[in-house]
Amino acid sequence: MTTLDQPLTDREALPVELVDESGRAVGACPVAQAHRAPGLLHRAFSVLLFDEAGRVLLQQRAAVKTRFPLLWANTCCGHPAPGESVVAAAEVRLAEELGLATTLTEVGTFRYQAEDPATGRVEHEWDHVLIGFLDTDVPRADPAEVADYAWIQPDALRDALAAEPQRYTPWLAEVLEIAEKANRRTGK
Repeated sequence: MTTLDQPLTDREALPVELVDESGRAVGACPVAQAHRAPGLLHRAFSVLLFDEAGRVLLQQRAAVKTRFPLLWANTCCGHPAPGESVVAAAEVRLAEELGLATTLTEVGTFRYQAEDPATGRVEHEWDHVLIGFLDTDVPRADPAEVADYAWIQPDALRDALAAEPQRYTPWLAEVLEIAEKANRRTGK
């Protein structure tokens, strides 16, 4: 079998790292199992990129996503493999989803749980927020991952989240808050 004949990786079968209430690793299971109701608390990451004008890069999740398809989210997100560096995993996902590379910095964590009413799947995540800055690169979105992307000022995004929360993922507001605080501290 040649490389082109091999099936694509089933992302739902990949392992995620289960964590306790303090974010300490306690085991592993496949992505699909972690997202079955009521959801198993596991490690995840959310990346938010800023540009020189202070805008943030959002992506609209692809229609084939098993959780929150077609909703607008932060630049990219995913799960590190058990024991994998969060930053390294985030850099790989950023390249896979949007064809981008930049230095990422972890700026905080938060925990959330949300059920997708459309699919019945559950996010129960210990989420590491990472930020980065993009000067000139133009995203090259993988259509299997990303339906669309857009740059938006944080104030306009907050207004949109308040006016039409159903258009956005349930974790986006917290990611934005943590990322913006860190961005203000760095003075970029």
